[in-house]
Amino acid sequence: MKKIVGFILHKNFEKSYAKQSVEIKKAFRERRNLLLIDSDHPLLNNHSLHGKWNGYRSINVTGDIRAIFKTEGFFAIFMEIGTYGQLYG
Repeated sequence: MKKIVGFILHKNFEKSYAKQSVEIKKAFRERRNLLLIDSDHPLLNNHSLHGKWNGYRSINVTGDIRAIFKTEGFFAIFMEIGTYGQLYG
């Protein structure tokens, strides 16, 4: 995977993010920053998705919260954030 040097927040992500608790928002910012430093860090569990989200990737934010993104060039475009059930159910 190419090094990610920046990120963009999709409008759908911004809507979902606004509904999250302060703790989850803080955890997302920490994981987003970690993604910029080391996209393969084990805490992220950065992996490709299939099915509905084919072509996208996911990182762990907290135990049950995931952030879905796609890469374009050297940027991560965050598309959605939510629980495993919300995103994949």
